[in-house]
Amino acid sequence: MADRPDGPQDDFPHAVGRPARGALRQAGYTQLAQLTEVTPQEVLALHGVGPRAIAVLREALAARGRSFNGE
Repeated sequence: MADRPDGPQDDFPHAVGRPARGALRQAGYTQLAQLTEVTPQEVLALHGVGPRAIAVLREALAARGRSFNGE
């Protein structure tokens, strides 16, 4: 997916669904590390992002020794 020339690249886990990935990109987030600057509630407020996506992103951040802002 990341190598397609017609779409922006990101490093979000594959388990983040397409609607959530699109919402994140539209909001300007393309790197997992950027999510350390926002709270999970702010990300959850994006249309297309649900609790499952938050859980996947939280797990991916934790695997890199990081977390959402405020956690």
